[in-house]
Amino acid sequence: MIFNKETAHKTAELLLQINAIKLNPKNPFTWASGWKSPIYCDNRITLSFPEIRKFLKQEFANNIISKYGKPDVIAGVATGAIGIGLLVAEALDLPFVYVRPEPKKHGRQNQIEGQLEPGKSVIVIEDLISTGKSSLQAVEALKENGANILGMAAIFTYEFQVAEDNFKHAGIELTTLSNYSSLLENAVNQKYISDSDLDTLQEWRKNPSEWNQ
Repeated sequence: MIFNKETAHKTAELLLQINAIKLNPKNPFTWASGWKSPIYCDNRITLSFPEIRKFLKQEFANNIISKYGKPDVIAGVATGAIGIGLLVAEALDLPFVYVRPEPKKHGRQNQIEGQLEPGKSVIVIEDLISTGKSSLQAVEALKENGANILGMAAIFTYEFQVAEDNFKHAGIELTTLSNYSSLLENAVNQKYISDSDLDTLQEWRKNPSEWNQ
């Protein structure tokens, strides 16, 4: 689910402009998972562009307040969403924590960095949703520490069915600034891709793990 269509298209446009999202159907990328993909997304690049990070920060802040009211804490998922999560927390004048993929092996062996008291309402910020597995692991870590999770907000989602199923099974509402559908619409309108590229990109999303094998 996107916060609103206007934001979705504007966000997609900005991500394409700065190459945070790259589309290359003719020479696919290889993800860490081994999947072949005609698209690659690195939203951390947005942090290097002050006007764009300001736009994302404000859209997150405005839409979180509109949808959920003011939570007690903002939590970012490490490492990709630490930067944007902190910006959102600052915009809302809220405490911030971040969640590691697993507890540290040394020191206090924290998985959650920052102060999180049990019973606090939390919005989790993520930069990118693919299958949702790592994002939901962060949610579980927060729950185990007594957090009341209101929902998760992300910059972008590939809209994989497996992610939708995973979030539904976990009972966590996901809302994003933009998504794959909005990206393709924008890419066609701005002539980033041809009609044949569009067909390839649409086909890939149907079964990404088996595409181009």
